[in-house]
Amino acid sequence: MGAKRWVNLIFFKLQPSELAKLFFPAYVVNYLHIQKKTVIHSFGLFIPLLSMLVLSFILILKQPDLGTALIVLISGLTLCWLAELDKRFFLYGIALSVIMTPLIWSFVLHDYQKHRILVFFGQGNQKKEGYQIEQARIAIGSGGLWGKGLFNGTQNKLRFLPESRTDFIFAVIGEEWGLIGALSILLCYLALFFRSFFLITQIKDIYAQLFASGLIIHLLLATIINICMVLAIVPIVGIPLPLMSYGLSNLWITFACLGVLQNIIMVCR
Repeated sequence: MGAKRWVNLIFFKLQPSELAKLFFPAYVVNYLHIQKKTVIHSFGLFIPLLSMLVLSFILILKQPDLGTALIVLISGLTLCWLAELDKRFFLYGIALSVIMTPLIWSFVLHDYQKHRILVFFGQGNQKKEGYQIEQARIAIGSGGLWGKGLFNGTQNKLRFLPESRTDFIFAVIGEEWGLIGALSILLCYLALFFRSFFLITQIKDIYAQLFASGLIIHLLLATIINICMVLAIVPIVGIPLPLMSYGLSNLWITFACLGVLQNIIMVCR
């Protein structure tokens, strides 16, 4: 639909922006490890990291892919927070973002992105801009307690729900598996993240702990944002649900991050 996010490698298409989720944490930790004996933690130390993060954000945003760009930016800033970047930077950054909101709305966001935000606040035509979220609500609501059964969801099967394989897969789960199935998926995610962060706290090396945190943060953010988006708690944004949504690049990076995380936990605990 006009987006230029993939590189055609004949046998499959690769989404290069997904690689940032795996390699940026490695870059941050390697840089900080090299500098640890020569530079005291200060804002100047983080300038190369923040510059690389902003450049990645802009390039991904231009594809356009606002969802992935936000995930990379927020997870990268969270990693810098954990690495003890001066907290005043975040306060100034939030204040600057609020001040620049009118400019971002006028010159950065595309028309369809503006429509998504307007729909979130109850505006827009329900047959046009609000169609997708309305169909998601119908799918989840019609699933009831136990759901309609696997592959029996009408919103998905009859293609009333757009992007049912990717961004709105949780609505399909709600329709076909019902409230019980949706809660089961949520419990699986909770078990994954709570267990991961618990094991990360057991890692003794500070740099290995920071790397491990960077590998799981973007998965946590994507899960929260995707589910909240489908439930109309936040505006619609194109973010796949980890381990559930269709998409080879995202699935491969998710498995890679979890595999490296497991290796760090086994070696460094």
